[in-house]
Amino acid sequence: MKKTIFIFTSLIIALLAIFQINKYHLISQDVSMQFVIATIAVVFFIIGSVISKKTSHSITVSSQEINQAKIDELGISNREHEVLCKVAEGLSNKEIAHQLYVSESTIKTHVSNLLVKLNAKRRTQAVQIAKKLKIIPL
Repeated sequence: MKKTIFIFTSLIIALLAIFQINKYHLISQDVSMQFVIATIAVVFFIIGSVISKKTSHSITVSSQEINQAKIDELGISNREHEVLCKVAEGLSNKEIAHQLYVSESTIKTHVSNLLVKLNAKRRTQAVQIAKKLKIIPL
């Protein structure tokens, strides 16, 4: 939370600095407009890179945490396991299909197969069961 506040505070300070430079340009005509535009571009590039790095860090899971034997015992394929992990992230069928480059009906089939294999009635219940069985990251 503190990092988010710091990032947005930095963004506001950067914007205020850019506005001051632009104000200086309009008053004195000493700073070329290209310099102002380049400064704005650099500041937003840096801020965008920082925000992107902070929000896109992936969770790495060691194979020891996932019970591969249980996955094999239940007959869950690698693709179904991938879909189950995406379901656990809270993604919709459409979002999962987009990320895995398959059709939405394929995802629906995988989800249906998972519900049967995990003996679950709903996606949320399937995720709970999968976490108990340690076949997806906690």
